[in-house]
Amino acid sequence: MTQTIEGFVGTSMDEARLSPVHYRVFALIAAGYFFDVADYVILGSLIPDMVRSGFATAAQIALVGSATLLGLFVGTIAQGEFTDRFGRKTVYQFNLLLYGVATIVAAFSPDYIWLAVLRFIAGIGLGAEQPLCFAYAGEYAPRNIRGRFIGGVQLIGGALSWPLTTLFALAFRDSLGWRGCWIVIGICALVVFVFRFTLPESPRWLATHGQGTRALELLGRMGIAGPKPGEKLVADAASDSKSDPIGVVFRHYRGRVIASMICFVAFFGVALGLGAWLPKMMADRGMTITQSLVYTFGMTLAFPCASAFMMFALEQFGRKITSVVAFVFAGVFAVLFVNAVNDTMLLVVGFGMIFCVQLAGNSMQIFASEMFPTNARASGFGIAQGVGRLGAAFILPAILWVQVGYGIDTVFACVAAALVIAAVSVTMIGPESRGVALDVLAPPEG
Repeated sequence: MTQTIEGFVGTSMDEARLSPVHYRVFALIAAGYFFDVADYVILGSLIPDMVRSGFATAAQIALVGSATLLGLFVGTIAQGEFTDRFGRKTVYQFNLLLYGVATIVAAFSPDYIWLAVLRFIAGIGLGAEQPLCFAYAGEYAPRNIRGRFIGGVQLIGGALSWPLTTLFALAFRDSLGWRGCWIVIGICALVVFVFRFTLPESPRWLATHGQGTRALELLGRMGIAGPKPGEKLVADAASDSKSDPIGVVFRHYRGRVIASMICFVAFFGVALGLGAWLPKMMADRGMTITQSLVYTFGMTLAFPCASAFMMFALEQFGRKITSVVAFVFAGVFAVLFVNAVNDTMLLVVGFGMIFCVQLAGNSMQIFASEMFPTNARASGFGIAQGVGRLGAAFILPAILWVQVGYGIDTVFACVAAALVIAAVSVTMIGPESRGVALDVLAPPEG
């Protein structure tokens, strides 16, 4: 009896029981992801203080945010090529080192131009984090709980970061200042970088890149038995690991990556735009900076709630239906938000809007990360996410421009339209992936 190493490793990972290796991978991925999201949140939380201190104007801070997103775009695109060619672990280590160092140095910027340059560099390091997070976690997760596994990473690493980072800014912005807050985040990222030396490589990647022996050894460390007696494992040339990963994506998965790009532009544009400008928008309504941060904190409690519900919904209803329905409801809440007649309604509707945006966007991200083969997974997902971040880099200052020129009503009308477009695009990313093995989802589009 003969079986390919790639097939054996893929099936073994799909049917595996959770082991200490799984839990270590889960914890370290979630820890890095936490600071990826914290970086988005801290900018929005500190904008009012940066403007009030005279360090920069709102328009100049918007340029800093865009520079960060441009760095994220560069890092996201580059990581796919390097990760699919040279392995997950190497790139995963480097990105946090670059981000942590650049973030600490950026805290000492003498003006907004230096801050923008250093935030661009930090963004390059951070750009690899989220695409690798979803690809890495998905390749380790057993098939029947893959949605819950990746959703759990998103809950602990992504969702909890929003309220905790907002609370951190609220508690320490006066004592540490905006510079001190960024120094703390940079140091914490470097601590995670040190712990990540213990991360193992992805067995799926090893098996498709001529390192089957190492893949089988890693399976043994995970308590997974080797081939049955008499079963021979052979290498499979069909893995196509010598082809350019980006070429593989655009030759065989063009429709999936384009649909994913549209979803990411809408999701990042809305999520990052709200994260950056929501405190200021509420301050413009007459709230003090502290009041606006308190209300923002209340709304960001929707993030962990959305992620906790997502862990159930992805396996119960599927990726597509969860994402589509949530995108539509997010658009409805966006319209209601701008028509809130008092602060209580603002808080309640804002909570619902953020809940649906995060449920929709993160369900879509998990869905998109499953739609590409191992030899091009990080590239396909990274390209789509990179374009989304590039789009958000232009949307971030555009939100301020639209608000100043046409009013906040127009801003949220545009938000609602973007969310409806995203809902339609989700249906075009690929086949439903709930409970389906990654290798089954990998064959090229018809």
